[in-house]
Amino acid sequence: MFKKDKKTEETEHLRNIRLTIEYDGSRYQGWARLGKDESNANTISSKILEVLKKMTGESQIELNCGCRTEVGVHAYAQIVNFKTASDMKTLDIKHYLNRYLPMDIAVIDVKEALARFHAQLNALSKTYVYRMTIDDVPSVFDRKYTYHCFKTPNKSYMQQAAALLIGSHDFQNFSSAKKSKSTTRQIYDIEIYSAGQEMQILIHADDFLHNMARLIIGTLLDIGFGTRAKEDIKDIFAGIQTPSAPCDPKGLYLQEISY
Repeated sequence: MFKKDKKTEETEHLRNIRLTIEYDGSRYQGWARLGKDESNANTISSKILEVLKKMTGESQIELNCGCRTEVGVHAYAQIVNFKTASDMKTLDIKHYLNRYLPMDIAVIDVKEALARFHAQLNALSKTYVYRMTIDDVPSVFDRKYTYHCFKTPNKSYMQQAAALLIGSHDFQNFSSAKKSKSTTRQIYDIEIYSAGQEMQILIHADDFLHNMARLIIGTLLDIGFGTRAKEDIKDIFAGIQTPSAPCDPKGLYLQEISY
């Protein structure tokens, strides 16, 4: 008969709390640093963990996130979960976190989750949106949160190239990930919208490799500006060519995680 260890028994009695968080990633080194010797001091996760430990009085809290955003990338709805013995009401948790977190990180929803819910492992798909403004003069007010284009990229060229990315592919060449068990990902859709002086690129996939969204968007933009051909997508998959430089992160937002 299987005998539960003490740690397993303790975990089963903890509450599982799910948070929906929005943040301005401008001044942070991403959700968390991945390097062995890199400090986590100036990351989104470190700021949240610091307040959670103060709130609960628990020194060991594991924070799971739905999608690790990169340096300078923002989030409209990041999903995280953590387990705690605290008996604080969810509304009190929300108020406490928003009182003590930096003002560029906000908890917009707090829920009690099922014991087995895991923000990363249970995620079914993720959606990023890239925002661009197009004008001869960059907006003073939008400059931190959109990428500025002085000319309009050709949307038709970009859509034709995007169609070659749809489906299940090995996206290793569209990533800066050094190690990964599998580099195959499925892109469900890439939509390109334009209205007035703004254009948006929306990418919906089952998951993203490190820098995958930024490299795809950077390549699509170069195709839209006519400096690359749509056929380059196939050559990048084949390793014949390399993708364009990653897009500027200030226009990129994690929009949604589906469960």
